Amino acid sequence: MTNIQDAAKTGGPSTMPAHDSQSFSALGVPANLIEVLAPRGITSPTPIQAATLPDSLAGRDVLGRGRTGSGKTYAFMLPTAARLADGAAPTARRPRSLVLAPTRELALQLAESFEPLGAANGLSATTIFGGVGQNPQVKALQRGIDVLVACPGRLLDLMGQGHVDLSGVEILIIDEADHMADMGFLPMVRRILDQVAPSAQKMLFSATLDAGVGVLVKKYLDSPVVHEADSATSPVAKMDHHVLTVDGDARLTALTNICAADGQAIVFTRTKHGAKRLAKQLRQRGVAALELHGNLSQNARSRNLNAFHQGSATTLVATDIAARGIHVDDVALVVHADPPAEHKAYLHRSGRTARAGQAGIVITMAPTTAQGEVRQLMKAAKISPTVHSNGASKDLLSDLVPGQRTFLEPAELEQVLAVATPAPQPQSSKRGGSKHRSGQRNGQSQRSRSGQRNNARARTGQRSSNRRRSSSSARS
Repeated sequence: MTNIQDAAKTGGPSTMPAHDSQSFSALGVPANLIEVLAPRGITSPTPIQAATLPDSLAGRDVLGRGRTGSGKTYAFMLPTAARLADGAAPTARRPRSLVLAPTRELALQLAESFEPLGAANGLSATTIFGGVGQNPQVKALQRGIDVLVACPGRLLDLMGQGHVDLSGVEILIIDEADHMADMGFLPMVRRILDQVAPSAQKMLFSATLDAGVGVLVKKYLDSPVVHEADSATSPVAKMDHHVLTVDGDARLTALTNICAADGQAIVFTRTKHGAKRLAKQLRQRGVAALELHGNLSQNARSRNLNAFHQGSATTLVATDIAARGIHVDDVALVVHADPPAEHKAYLHRSGRTARAGQAGIVITMAPTTAQGEVRQLMKAAKISPTVHSNGASKDLLSDLVPGQRTFLEPAELEQVLAVATPAPQPQSSKRGGSKHRSGQRNGQSQRSRSGQRNNARARTGQRSSNRRRSSSSARS
């Protein structure tokens, strides 16, 4: 593995210490962008944002390393919105900025994060990924867009068909670069980067710097400033890690108990079939669980993820496809129903909790026969978990995951999950119209989504309250 210090010696980048936490204004972020962050609960920069923003806003190439959940998205979306604000309008097929993401879910969430920033500066954005028809994407490109968020495969397809010309890209961003490498995307990424002008500003963000990522840095970034924000304030320090020794049916019993507790949980399995089966088993036991894996259509994936965002589905059972693609700040619990094969997957999965400075719990279910494997996994991840080798009693589970357990009847469960509606794909907006109207539409959209989530959670809470009162009456 190539660490940041090695990269600094061999590739020319200079490693800079993380800045002390300070205001967005002091870092140089324009006031209008700061104003749109506040309603989203973002009022002060995270360490990776404080470290990188002065250089990225100045137009320098940046290599940023930060753990999952460290706030990397706004570390590159804020300078993108700021630096494109005063430029010329985009022309057909020639986006002004390109953001590469490894998964569809991450691409959608990056575009959603950019929406209020784009509205504030009259900038348009759209997403490109496979699994859906290309015609809406082609039409958006023909209208001209400022920010293109894309997965490598579909982008190369459209480039080959002549629908995308990257020669006008002023800012290039690669997010989750190490995950790109893990998924075998680096050859495609290099083909894409070869079409971007050398003079374009380039920002690469990654949790780790493996050899393949180091090659990208050395070949395509121009004397980048390197920032690392793996400080004591990073999310991993706020996680409690536990290993439960469970065999046979005890695994499903323990999972049902944990997932029925208050709050949202993400449960990881190794296989698509395992995710589908486990979600069904949890629903049969009264838990509002949905699955997320590669065998689902894009509409189904968006619908299930949207249900989880809204709070109508309290448990998401996912394969590693979701390890980097889910950004939900209030997930308090991650469960490894199947221990992952290697330590990087463990860290990426676990990073779905303890986000935005919050605490989180990570529980690994391990059969007796896998204890040695799990010990090696934790050692490689530099994690010292609390090991519970005597099974998973109700008292232990109540201590690990406190709170009321709620089990829904089949009709009640169907009603709860029916709250979900397909998540809309971010649409390309026209540039040059009234910024006031654009911001107003965005505000209405934000209020609408917020209202849907609050209504869904309120209905779920009311049902849970009614059920608890019913259970209490029965005991009386």
